[in-house]
Amino acid sequence: MYFISTRSGECVTGAEAIVKGLASDGGLFVPEKFPEITRDELNKMAEMNYPERAAFVLNKYLDDLGEDFLKEACEKAYSTFEGDDPAPLVRVNEGLYILELYHGPTCAFKDMALTVLPYLLKRSLEVTGSKDDVLILAATSGDTGKAALEGFKNVKGTKVAVFFPDEGVAKMQRLQMCTQSGNNVYVAAVKGNFDDCQRAVKNLFADEAFNAGLKEKGVCLSSANSINFGRLAPQIAYYFSAYIDLVTSEQIEVGDEIDFAVPTGNFGDILAGWYAKQMGLPVRRLICASNRNRVLADFFTTGSYNVKRNFFRTMSPSMDILISSNLERLLFEMSGRKADVIKTRMENLAKNGEYSITQTELQKIKQDFYGGYATEDDTVEAMYDIFEEYGYAMDTHTGVAVAVSNVYKEKEVDEKDDTPLIVLSTANPYKFPQDVLYALSGNDVKDSFKGVKRLNLLTAMKPPKALTELRYKPLRFKTTLPNDLKKMSASVLDFVDGNIVPEPASEK
Repeated sequence: MYFISTRSGECVTGAEAIVKGLASDGGLFVPEKFPEITRDELNKMAEMNYPERAAFVLNKYLDDLGEDFLKEACEKAYSTFEGDDPAPLVRVNEGLYILELYHGPTCAFKDMALTVLPYLLKRSLEVTGSKDDVLILAATSGDTGKAALEGFKNVKGTKVAVFFPDEGVAKMQRLQMCTQSGNNVYVAAVKGNFDDCQRAVKNLFADEAFNAGLKEKGVCLSSANSINFGRLAPQIAYYFSAYIDLVTSEQIEVGDEIDFAVPTGNFGDILAGWYAKQMGLPVRRLICASNRNRVLADFFTTGSYNVKRNFFRTMSPSMDILISSNLERLLFEMSGRKADVIKTRMENLAKNGEYSITQTELQKIKQDFYGGYATEDDTVEAMYDIFEEYGYAMDTHTGVAVAVSNVYKEKEVDEKDDTPLIVLSTANPYKFPQDVLYALSGNDVKDSFKGVKRLNLLTAMKPPKALTELRYKPLRFKTTLPNDLKKMSASVLDFVDGNIVPEPASEK
C-alpha cells in the first residue's frame, strides 16, 4: 500500500508516511486506495480478540511492516490496558451503546493508537533504513500529549516534545503531562489555544532551517498527532470491533447498518469511522458532535469553513479547537482527489481564515455525516439524564456526543427507526471530576481530588490509580512559553541538545 499527499503528487510507502508524519508540502498522507474488508472477513474477525482485530485492520494499510510484526505489536500495546477487552461495548438501553475507549494507561481514547504508534515507528525506521534518532513533536488539547509522552517515554532513540495551551486543559490533564516520568520527554505550556500550538507544530515541520538543524544532530522529525497516518490507522480498528461485538451479542446481523456518534475536535476520530465505512463497514451515518466551538457543525450546514469567530473554553477542553486538521483528508476525497483544490483551500484558510466547498461536495458529505453542536447546558442535561435513568456516568466529551445524537434522532430519523447507535466515549469521567460531579449532582467543588472523592461516593465507580496518584507526584515541567514560533523552536532545540533538565521524576 502506498500513500499520497492531499496537496501534491508526493507518494510514499506506509513506513515512510509514519516516519515523516507530514508530507513535504504540508499535506496529509492518505492511502492510494481504500482496502476492503469483506463480510466473510467480518465473520472471521468475530473469532479474534481485540489485538488480533486491530492487527488485521492495520495490515490492510501497513502491509510493508509485516503481518506477524503487527500482531505482536498490538498484543504488547493492548496488554497495558485494564481488563480483558481494551474497547468494551456497553449497552445503555435498547438501541444505545457506549464504546468505552478509555481503559488504557492515560484514561483516554488516544491510548488506543498511541500505545501502538511507538512500535509502528520503530519498525518503520527499520524498514526505511533510517539511522537517525526521532523527535516526536506534538500539540495537544489535553489527551494526545499525555498519551504520546506515556507511549514514547524511555524509548531508545526517541525524544518527545509536547506543547499544550496554558489555560486550555483540565487540571487532571495538566498534571498528567507536567508530572510525566521519562528521561526523553519535554512539556511546555503555551500562552494561546490549541490552534496556536498546532499551527506552531505544523510550521516547524515545514521549516527547512529547523529540520536541517535537526538533521545535523542526527535527528529526524515525526508526529504523534493524528496528522500522522500511523496515529490514525489504529483508530479504524475499534469501529470494526464495536460492530462485530453487536453481531456476536446478537443485537444485529452482519450487513445491518448502524450509526456512530463521535465527540469531535481535530476530526481524526470520526474520520477513522469514515475510513472504516469506505472499507465496507455497514455504517449509515457518522454524527459529528461539537461543543460551543461549533465550526464543524456550521461547516456541515453551510459548506463554509470559517475560523474568524470567538473561541470558547468549555467543560470539554479536548474539543476546544477551531482548525480541524483531519478534515483536509475528507475534503481530498470529496473533491475527487484534486490536490490543487485542497492546496488552494488550505492556503485560503491560513491567509484568510476561511474556505468554501461546492454544493455537490456538501451534499456528498451530508450523505455520510450529520453535524451538530451542544451547549454547556445541553451537555450537562444529557449527562444527568443518562445517569439518572440508567446509572451510567460519562465524561463531558461523551456528554456532548449524547446530546447531539439526541437531536439527530429527533430531526433526522423516523421515530420508529431502530438503527443501533454507538457513542464513542473518549475519556474516563475521573479526568474531569469537577465538571462530571456538577453535571450529575449539581455540586460544585474547586479541588479536583475532592471532586474525585465525591464522584466516587456518588457513582461507586472506581477511580483509576493513574489519576489518583497524580496528587502526590512532583511537577517536573513548569515552563510556559509565549505564542512565539522562534521561542518555541528554540525551546525544542534546547531539549534536543540536552540543555533542559526537568525536575526528578521520583518523589522527594
